[in-house]
Amino acid sequence: MYATTMGSVRHVFDGLKEVMARATPLRSGDVLAGVAARSSEERVAAQYVLADLPLSEFLNVALVPYETDEVTRLIVDTHDARAFAPVSHMTVGEFRNWLLADTTDTAALTQVGPGLTPEMVAAVSKLMRLQDLMLVTAKCSVVTRFRNTVGLPGRLSVRLQPNHPTDSAAGIAASILDGLLLGAGDAVIGINPATDSPAMARDLLCRLDEVRERLEIPTQSCVLTHVTTGIALIERGTPVDLVFQSVAGTEGANRGFGIDLALLAEARDAALSLARGTVGSNVMYFETGQGSALSAGQHHGVDQQTLEARAYAVARAYAPFLVNSVVGFIGPEYLYDGKQIMRAALEDQFCGKLLGVPMGCDVCYTNHAEADQDDMDALLTLLVASGVNFVMGVPGADDIMLGYQSTSFHDALAMRELLGKRPAPEFEAWLVKQGLCDGNGRIRPVTLPPAFATLLPAA
Repeated sequence: MYATTMGSVRHVFDGLKEVMARATPLRSGDVLAGVAARSSEERVAAQYVLADLPLSEFLNVALVPYETDEVTRLIVDTHDARAFAPVSHMTVGEFRNWLLADTTDTAALTQVGPGLTPEMVAAVSKLMRLQDLMLVTAKCSVVTRFRNTVGLPGRLSVRLQPNHPTDSAAGIAASILDGLLLGAGDAVIGINPATDSPAMARDLLCRLDEVRERLEIPTQSCVLTHVTTGIALIERGTPVDLVFQSVAGTEGANRGFGIDLALLAEARDAALSLARGTVGSNVMYFETGQGSALSAGQHHGVDQQTLEARAYAVARAYAPFLVNSVVGFIGPEYLYDGKQIMRAALEDQFCGKLLGVPMGCDVCYTNHAEADQDDMDALLTLLVASGVNFVMGVPGADDIMLGYQSTSFHDALAMRELLGKRPAPEFEAWLVKQGLCDGNGRIRPVTLPPAFATLLPAA
């Protein structure tokens, strides 16, 4: 039991799980789960309690039981006590001050990262303003490599997302052409297939690999199909670069996705066996989103943001190339409006980067959310300013297959222009060679490179 007195009112919280939930900034998912603070005063009281708790409390109290949850066992069993030592004496509030201190630099954050649990970073995020989250995230650097290098300081990569509602070869090729001409695709050329047919996934992967080889693009491809399909395709000799899977922060929620930790390890081993990377061997692509455990009925009474941070512990275990917080995709039942989506996205970047995860973000919303493209413009700018590894590039910002609003190739181009960000270095060199980049990182397509004409649909 934890308690504090504010004025004449004594606030009592029944355990660490309740303190964490009540301290969380308001979001509709926690209200839906019945764990949100019942008033602003109660939220502040919980934040006071949280600020005074030792970080070590999270090593002694499991929010989701160790005995019944393999994600908890992963977090506890892989904790690096040596890395934790520099901050082990701190309270959550003192840890916040340490993170924001000018003397705490990228090297210090990288060193302490393996010693932090997701519950610790979720706790400290609850005491931070958006500005605080951004300042710390900007100091974090998580670099990954496959055929190019993503996450370097001063760089912004883009997932080229050429989805099509019928998986039309011509439609996908047109979107890829559009994206490449505007400097997108260095994070990955990744397709969400309209169906989860293994035959279609194989066909799409072969097409993507043919385009990549023909144009000699230093990037990687992915078809976002279930991990079991990915393993089967590798066994059939399909050209799989990155293996995809959605992951969550509890064993039960992952079971709802049809996965467990052993299966993820099998998938990574399978992808590594192909040895398709040229500059590195990060071969996994994970997607996450606040509310996934609640939607699966596997949240254990824990607030959705803490569970999201636990998903990053799952991702961290498999050295992924990309981790994408699809922040507004799950809907207003979990993040109601633009303000809640903005807060969640910046929390996700903070928690993921602090845990050593290569975070990107799908800056997005569904059409029934209380949000619009102005909200997304603001969020995109904040994320890029705080050093997000990659964002989405969707033709016109409107995914006509998944039916949601995201960010366009032009949006990413605007961010590179506005904030001085450049593509991944190997990809930038390729853009210069194609005559699409001026050598200073600015995308300047003038004419269609001759080789690109092969992507044009037949007359």
